[in-house]
Amino acid sequence: MVNWFKKSSGSSATVEDYKEIDLSEYEGVAEEEAKMYIKVGKMASTNELSAIKKEVYGGNIVILDISLIKNDEIALNRVLRDLKQMAEDIRGDVAGVGEDQVIIAPTSVRVDRTRILGRRI
Repeated sequence: MVNWFKKSSGSSATVEDYKEIDLSEYEGVAEEEAKMYIKVGKMASTNELSAIKKEVYGGNIVILDISLIKNDEIALNRVLRDLKQMAEDIRGDVAGVGEDQVIIAPTSVRVDRTRILGRRI
């Protein structure tokens, strides 16, 4: 038997000194289907609203980068209004995260607006 915590007295290690670990019991864990995913997207136009809504209606959380439409005030207002209305319709939540990101949560998921570190969002 090998003592794993005691350094051998001057002898060099051999293959027999190492224990083989069977990782087969851990395989496939990542392959299981999840009930909810966190999706990340970047919105370039209002045409992408339907794809975002589909993800949220499907029960996923979406983190959306709105920096590409931020300079178009009309498009930005429409997107934010539509996302807020969708969140209300499905009893989800929507919140700004920083200046360029919005997080949209599905039914029965709420965004906690207090940061773990730092100030309230």
